[in-house]
Amino acid sequence: MANFTQADLVDYVRRAAGEDEEGALDGDVGETTFVDLGYDSIAMVEVVVLVERELGIKLPGEGTGKDATPKEFVELVNELLPASVQP
Repeated sequence: MANFTQADLVDYVRRAAGEDEEGALDGDVGETTFVDLGYDSIAMVEVVVLVERELGIKLPGEGTGKDATPKEFVELVNELLPASVQP
């Protein structure tokens, strides 16, 4: 995997935290904060733990919390992701 995508993130969020509203992560949600999508701090901690464990990276607190957007989260993961990692 060369890049972590928003589709990858949606899969991780659904696996780790579920989906509060039907289709909350469908469509163009890149600029919408996770809290506005229905995810709180606890949900985002679960997502971060899953991403870190499966991708072998360590994410900082900034850019991964409930006030972050999917776009910011994806960009951060891609900065830290070794080119050889496969989700």
